Amino acid sequence: VQLQASGGGLVQAGGSLRLSCTDSGTLKVPFSRYVIGWFRQAPGKGREFVAGMHWNRGRPDYLDSVKGRFTISRDNAKNTVYLQMNGLKPEDTAVYYCAAGRKIYSSTIYVTQDQYVYWGQGTQVTVSS
Repeated sequence: VQLQASGGGLVQAGGSLRLSCTDSGTLKVPFSRYVIGWFRQAPGKGREFVAGMHWNRGRPDYLDSVKGRFTISRDNAKNTVYLQMNGLKPEDTAVYYCAAGRKIYSSTIYVTQDQYVYWGQGTQVTVSS
């Protein structure tokens, strides 16, 4: 496991959580050079792209259903990418994963799993109604 995701938990609908994704120290290339994406997987469903950000903090990309509620950001000095989740809904319940993209210095935010090569272990987010 090259990345570490944390910050999940149990929250009521309308609440907020902030997830963090950090480098576990095993990446051969500095964390700051990768596109970082957040994915989630709900029980019985496939893994879906939630948000992604360029290595240089360019315009991020989001799943339509989280636009306006979730914000991705990164602090390259701390080797950390954050996912601020506000206005959480029960349908946001899932295991959330962060991942590093296939190419360094990429100008493309990948939205499919196969373009990500390094993954974190996942953090559970549960939103109660």
